Amino acid sequence: MQLVTPDFGLLFWMLISFIIFIFLLKKYAWKPILKSIHERDENIEHALKAAEEARKEIEEIKKESERIRREVLIEREDIIDKAIHEKDRIIEAAKHQAKDEADKIFQETKQDIEHEKKQALMELKNQVATISIQIAETVLRKQMADKKEQERYINDLLKDINLN
Repeated sequence: MQLVTPDFGLLFWMLISFIIFIFLLKKYAWKPILKSIHERDENIEHALKAAEEARKEIEEIKKESERIRREVLIEREDIIDKAIHEKDRIIEAAKHQAKDEADKIFQETKQDIEHEKKQALMELKNQVATISIQIAETVLRKQMADKKEQERYINDLLKDINLN
């Protein structure tokens, strides 16, 4: 039972030992422990600040990326609109150019046809004139086989010419 109820001497030496232990702890261990706890607190606070800054940066990056995405979408729409307008303009220009060339070809063809028509008429007139002269020559030869007849015909022609 002595162990359960300690003596005054045991309590005295336990108290002295405890005081020496506290003194040694305070002199050699308490400052480094407090220093490490303080450093740990600072590190945790620094890490929290860094995490908050990282969160803010992530938010800013998200906002910036959203802004850039919107700008890219707008720019893409502008490029598509410009491409559509350019395509329409090129198509219209090609249509006008094709129409102009078709009109030019039509006019050239029309002129060629008119020219060919005039040449054909000229040729036809020349052939008709040649045939008419040949027919007239044949008729005149038959009718004017006689020399007197020829002189009379020439005189009639001369009179007609003088009158005109």
